[in-house]
Amino acid sequence: MAHSHREYASIFRWAIYFIGLLIMSFGIVLTIKANVGCAPWDVLHIGLYRNFGLTIGTWSIIVGLVVLTISALLLKQLLRIGAFLNMIFVGIFIDLYMMIPYLQVPNTLIGKFVMLLVGIVITGYGMGIYISANIGAGPRDSLMLALTELTGWKVQYIRIAMEAFVLFIGWILGGPVSIGTLIFCIMIGSVAGVALPQCQRMAEWILVRRVDIETHGL
Repeated sequence: MAHSHREYASIFRWAIYFIGLLIMSFGIVLTIKANVGCAPWDVLHIGLYRNFGLTIGTWSIIVGLVVLTISALLLKQLLRIGAFLNMIFVGIFIDLYMMIPYLQVPNTLIGKFVMLLVGIVITGYGMGIYISANIGAGPRDSLMLALTELTGWKVQYIRIAMEAFVLFIGWILGGPVSIGTLIFCIMIGSVAGVALPQCQRMAEWILVRRVDIETHGL
């Protein structure tokens, strides 16, 4: 029975993880579709797409693979499967959402900023949900943690340096840097900070409830 409990907990943990990735990817696409500037990493992905073709999601996967490889080399260890799956599925989900015909750029400036803000909130909660599954950080977070461990710098300094570097390269490549990029950078940390504890409590409740149902038939 204990083995059964572990299996069910694992299934629900993976379900929470993929639901989080689905939600986060949708939020990312909303920030891109708003067309008033987007997150630094998406600026890079769009810049690469505009210069070399393929799709935004494909470039998200390629860049993620490069970042994961660097992280693995820096840490001299294999990364968790969750990080690899994050890279693959976020790229796939982004491309699928981008193909939704009725998900268009709003006609008004107010509409664009509303779409951007909604996208930031959805992205933050998607991050909170997938992180709460505790299956593995995404490529960027893996690199951030690797650099933090190696340099001894504070996480926030490493993150700022990474985002600034990526944004600069994306801007050179013609990615969409605008006021929305600044808004995203200012807001996403706060939104994720609020979302993560809520999502962790929700994930714990779901997993505990599942065990109760299996044990007592509640």
